[in-house]
Amino acid sequence: MPSFDIVNKINMEAFKNAINAVNRETSTRYDFKGSDSRIEEKEDIFFIIADSDLKLKQIKEILSNHMVRQSVNTKSISFDREEKASGNKIKQNISIHDGINKDIGQDIVKKLKSQKLKIQSAIQGDQIRVSGKKRDDLQEAITFLKGLDLSIPISFINFRD
Repeated sequence: MPSFDIVNKINMEAFKNAINAVNRETSTRYDFKGSDSRIEEKEDIFFIIADSDLKLKQIKEILSNHMVRQSVNTKSISFDREEKASGNKIKQNISIHDGINKDIGQDIVKKLKSQKLKIQSAIQGDQIRVSGKKRDDLQEAITFLKGLDLSIPISFINFRD
């Protein structure tokens, strides 16, 4: 029986390369001269430290540009709320969305069932397995899913006949 998996995976190497590029760019830009604004990582938790709201906003913009250059979907991350840090600085955590959570998974399954295709879909941990009797039905499901506007990026792996 043909099947495929729907997953949400972020390429961590490309993401870390984008962060390194942001830190290099902020160290050489004139408008960041004398500023201690950067992106840091501690135990797989990423956060932005900036001197002001303007610099925080600029770092977010630079990060999204570098993520696009590294082919990392910008929907893979979100920014938590701003916090005060020591020394009159602003700190903001970066949340990484890896895997499909239960709510989004149920929403995807419900939307697939509403299409009345002859397929079955089941949530398996942080991914969704879709199977059907005909390959054409699965390809139609992939086309439908690509057209959806979801809050996370999805990709399709393990397409088997």
